[in-house]
Amino acid sequence: MDLIKHTLVEVRGLKLHVAEIGTGPKVVLFLHGFPEIWYTWRYQMNAVAAAGYRAIAIDFRGYGLSEQPAEPEKGNFMDLVDDVVALLDTLGINKVFLIGKDFGSITAYLVAVVHPERVSGLVSLGIPFLLPGPNCIRNDLMPSGFYITRWQEPGRAEADFGRLDVKTVVRNIYILFSGTEPPTARDDQEIMDLVDPSTPLPPWFSEKDLAAYASLYEKSGFRFALQVPYRSLGIDCGITDPKVTAPTLMINGQKDYLLKFAGMEDYTKSEQLKHFVPDLDNVFLDEGNHFVHENLPKQVNELIINFLSKHCD
Repeated sequence: MDLIKHTLVEVRGLKLHVAEIGTGPKVVLFLHGFPEIWYTWRYQMNAVAAAGYRAIAIDFRGYGLSEQPAEPEKGNFMDLVDDVVALLDTLGINKVFLIGKDFGSITAYLVAVVHPERVSGLVSLGIPFLLPGPNCIRNDLMPSGFYITRWQEPGRAEADFGRLDVKTVVRNIYILFSGTEPPTARDDQEIMDLVDPSTPLPPWFSEKDLAAYASLYEKSGFRFALQVPYRSLGIDCGITDPKVTAPTLMINGQKDYLLKFAGMEDYTKSEQLKHFVPDLDNVFLDEGNHFVHENLPKQVNELIINFLSKHCD
């Protein structure tokens, strides 16, 4: 961890926090999800750097040490796509391997669709090909207390999270997202009420890890995080007939609660995915959960490095 360098790089008028280790022309860019931050890639960054790659992880705009946009409530996924491409331009990187998790995977897919010439390959952790739009996540087929529905409601998550300190919010979300069922509240509950304060952290996630996450979210808060991904998931990105032409590896945890979203497991395991991502390898790890890269880092790192080696120019 001490060898990872940290800089702020100006991209489209905002300073983005960039963490980096390794050197050379073969570049891997990591794109985090929620409630994550650059730190979520600590195991993967060191592994790919040791394998001879330049590993870069960012905090998206509005997250962690990156600056907030002037109007966070107007943010959408295409802002992140444009940031990624502008960052590559600023750093003088022509082509890159993208590795995404959660909504970082959606961003990676979008970059690969809109700017195929910039993507050597793509690894998605737990997310099949999805584009933002009305049918991205079928909230209407989930219970009314489904966490995404709750967090899309203006002001509701802010009030729920605001009862607790930032560290407890991150702790609770990590515990909830490590389970096998989508977090769903009763009508008389909020999402934070689903976690008993005595519940321990997952065994693969330490108090030190929690402190690292909390310190970064204490700086940024959750304002932009609630907008992107949650409140912008339904905004159509205007792309018709999308195709990811880059070779793609999808690494899934069989215990990931996302597979319990309406239609998600069938879609994730279907041949329909090949229509959008023709060159796709789809791997399931039996003991993997939503945080498969932290929960099973050795297995995930091996899969990633084999994929990179296979598809390096």
